Formats: sequence, C-alpha cells, structure tokens
Amino acid sequence: MSLATSPAIWAIGDVQGCCRPLDSLLGHPDVAADSQATFWFAGDLVNRGPDSLGALRLIRSLGERAVCVLGNHDIHCLAVAAGVRKSSKQDTLQDLLAAPDAQELLDWLRHQPLAHYEHGHLMVHAGVHPAWSPEQTLEYAQELETLLRADDWQHTIIELFGNKPDRWEAGLKGYDRLRAIVSTLTRMRMCDAAGHMDFKHKGAPDAESGLLPWYELPQRACAQVPIIFGHWSTLGLLNTPTLISLDTGCVWGRQLSAVRLQDRHLVQIHCPESKKPG
Repeated sequence: MSLATSPAIWAIGDVQGCCRPLDSLLGHPDVAADSQATFWFAGDLVNRGPDSLGALRLIRSLGERAVCVLGNHDIHCLAVAAGVRKSSKQDTLQDLLAAPDAQELLDWLRHQPLAHYEHGHLMVHAGVHPAWSPEQTLEYAQELETLLRADDWQHTIIELFGNKPDRWEAGLKGYDRLRAIVSTLTRMRMCDAAGHMDFKHKGAPDAESGLLPWYELPQRACAQVPIIFGHWSTLGLLNTPTLISLDTGCVWGRQLSAVRLQDRHLVQIHCPESKKPG
C-alpha cells in the first residue's frame, strides 16, 4: 500500500510525559477523523513532563497503530530503572518506576526500535550521519536494539552513555561503536565540518558558532529522503519536503505537534507547562 492510499499517518513530536496534550491531540477532529490512522512518535516519550506513566500507558494502548523510536530520555529512563544511572533533579520518572505495571511498560519500551523507515520516510529521534543510507541507518540501529532487548540489558545499558567517540567511523568496534551510533540517533544536533558532534550546543542553529546542523553537513546520503526527527526544541518546527522537525517544546509550555505525512497538514496542541529548557 502506498502512502497516498494508506490510512492517515501522523508523525508526532516529543511527548516527554505530557499525557494531557497527547490525549487532546489524539482526540483532535482532524486526527480522530480516520479511525485507522497510525501514529509515528519521534522519541522521548517520557521524562520532564508531569505524567510519564500516563503517556506511556496511552501510547502502548494504541497497539499496532503506534510506531515509536527511542529518544535519549527513553534510554535514560531504562538506565535509571536498571539502577545503573542516577535520576537528575529534573527527572519526573518516579510514578512510572513505582507503578504496578512498570516492568511491563519498561519491557515494552526497550523493545521499541531506534529508527523506522516506511513509505519512503525515515524517522529517528535526533539525526542521521551524512554517510548513512536509510538501510544503513536501520542496520546500525538494530545493533543497539539487540543490546536493549537482550536478557542482560540491565548490565550493559550503562555502556551507551558518554561523549566519546563524538564521531561515527565504520571501523569502530564494541561499546565505542554503540556509543557513536546512539549519540548520532538520539543526541546529535550541531556538528563541525568533519562531522564531530558538539554536545554542548543546545540552542538554535548559530552560524557564528562555526558549527552546522547535522542536516546541513555536505554529501548526505539521505539528502533526498524525508527525515522525521525531534529532540531539538530550540530549532522548533520544520516542515519541508525532506525535513520534518517536530520537537516544538511541549514540555516547555509551547506545543505538541503532529504532521500528517500524506499532505503535511499540521495540528498543534498547546501545553500548559511553563518550564524553561535546560
């Protein structure tokens, strides 16, 4: 089935535990009009917002209608649950981790992919390395998925955290390789001309920084592939033929955004939160 003839597909930005705006979005007349619609979530389903437990339950209840990729906050949540990473003062994961169905929800979360490619659209949480084709992106994501879905995931997930290496190279091996992949897929924003990721720059693109947004790096293999991503609230909404950026700062008191892939129709729900990024 082609994209044009399939039920509506709505790509949705970072929810981050904002359950009420998500519920309102799913009930919006434009979104609810197609009872067979599917929903592509661009990662960061949980954390920082007021109801990560409710958000995760709601998304999981959608069954096969929900397609999710993992974001950095989702992986952090799993590491906290595994007892190998401490909660930060801004985390809002307590209700989720203490819930009677926490184990079931966390097992569901860790079995979600880190990249999705369908109907010619590629979805990741943060970015795609310029050398990667859609097929390579899925292949490298699967290396991470294998670790997270393994029986010993609680003992190995800690190896995914760290800022080195800060650049993907095909010859990387072991946990260095996995850290480069996870940083690319879930943390990347700005890079230098050689493709080294800068993890300190969290603001909007700034030409004076000497850095480039990952999607402006030269010779990108996916330059003509529509890429759906979130993660970058200070970048905000992009809805171009090849870039759909959907983190519009819901958790910071702005909007939760959804774009219908068939015609790029935009729906936004205001969030009553009033936090500041940081």
